[in-house]
Amino acid sequence: MAEEKYKKLQEILQEMQSVVVAFSGGVDSTFLLKAAVDTLGKENVLAVTADSETYPSSELKEAQALAAQIGASHLVIETSELAIPGYTENNQSRCYFCKSSLFDHLIPVLEDRGFQNIVYGVIADDMNEFRPGMKAAKEKGIRGPLQEANLFKEEIRRLSQQFHLPTWDKPSFACLSSRIAYGEEITKEKLTKVERAEAYLKSLSIRQVRVRTHGEIARIEVEPADIALILEYHAAIDKRLKQFGYKYVSLDLAGYRSGSMNQSLKKEETEWLKSV
Repeated sequence: MAEEKYKKLQEILQEMQSVVVAFSGGVDSTFLLKAAVDTLGKENVLAVTADSETYPSSELKEAQALAAQIGASHLVIETSELAIPGYTENNQSRCYFCKSSLFDHLIPVLEDRGFQNIVYGVIADDMNEFRPGMKAAKEKGIRGPLQEANLFKEEIRRLSQQFHLPTWDKPSFACLSSRIAYGEEITKEKLTKVERAEAYLKSLSIRQVRVRTHGEIARIEVEPADIALILEYHAAIDKRLKQFGYKYVSLDLAGYRSGSMNQSLKKEETEWLKSV
């Protein structure tokens, strides 16, 4: 089934002729970049990574290495989500503002270099989640070939492994702003605090982690199998995260959940996305 979907993906990319890939270095955009280069040739593909306050430096280095491994031309542009009107207010439209601004940066690249389409790594799983960025993509004519081919995350991981991509088992990643509770202002200081806290927890051999930030409270989410490790190092973790600026450090017993901050949103606050 996944192989048939990959053929469909190739057909979609062939129809596009040339593409600028919004490239974060995550599981999905890496697979999309690999498929585009293999299908269209590297001369018809450009990977573009936006370096900003919400994007950890470690992720940028990895994205650069991945693009080189795939053999793709790679452009890094400087952006600032904190400068986007409405973004720092951190309401339910935050991701819409972010993606809209990103695409506004990519469109001139597309036009200046003569490419035909901009693509990004939205996948079939995302259609059942709260993803405001999809609305921005639709408004600006940005395509999502993985979703169009109905590829799901587990299929992408399996195909990535077959293609020897090191991201096949990479933990899911989202921008650092997603760690801050809706309604709380997003600041550089808070983003740095989250980045440092998560980097420290990963140094303890914890692969998938989120440090959700609620004011002065750090709510740690890890996969259930790693909860015992958090408890083992609880004193050291408490001390280190308080050094980073948190006053209280807690463990979420439900474990890691993608988009768990969205649970605080009321139904009417997400209704506007239905026009996608």
